[in-house]
Amino acid sequence: MSFSSILPILPRASLSISRALAIGRQSSGSISAVLRSHKVSTHHSVVFAQRRWATSTTSHSTALDPAESEALRCLEQGTQMLEDGEVEAARSLYQRSVEIKRTASSLFNLGVTHYHLKEFDDAIQAWKDSIALQPSSPDAHTNLASAYVLSPISRPDLALHHLRIAATLSPDDPEIAFNLAAVLEATGQLDEALVQYQRSKDHGVERAAMHIRNVSAKILGQKLKE
Repeated sequence: MSFSSILPILPRASLSISRALAIGRQSSGSISAVLRSHKVSTHHSVVFAQRRWATSTTSHSTALDPAESEALRCLEQGTQMLEDGEVEAARSLYQRSVEIKRTASSLFNLGVTHYHLKEFDDAIQAWKDSIALQPSSPDAHTNLASAYVLSPISRPDLALHHLRIAATLSPDDPEIAFNLAAVLEATGQLDEALVQYQRSKDHGVERAAMHIRNVSAKILGQKLKE
């Protein structure tokens, strides 16, 4: 099955803990680069057609033990490497952070680096592990869906499963609605795709209007054939 209609699929990054409060959650932007300024927070996800910060909310103690401090240091250094475009170095640092202290944030960021390096099986596993620690993260579910779509053996069924979870967790998120609509359209579920594109448009994704017209035309064409 071809998924050209939903490309490019772009991951939401995760931001370093020290920057999370200062930067906050961003809205959609252009798609000229894979990560928006390559910045990373403890709250953010992956976006298919529109981008914004990814989130992976993991609580951190105010009094860290030495192991937690080292894991956090590796996490933040990995973020700096990611911002500098050193994806493999970032992956190594995130992996080290995971080995010291498994957290949803470190696993989430590790998945982002695997994704950029086209190591989709590893990205899937990292995001599944992140979700196991924090199942309520819509961004992790969104990123996981994108990896399932782009894997050599595409799994649109699993992508839809996780996008629907993400949409339930964040019902007013226009980017998740857009991504869900795109996969629904690619799999021929046009009526539901139209609903999700409309939700996306209503919440500010302007490019959804074009897809609404296209899907409406497809539905009309099917009715005429019938």
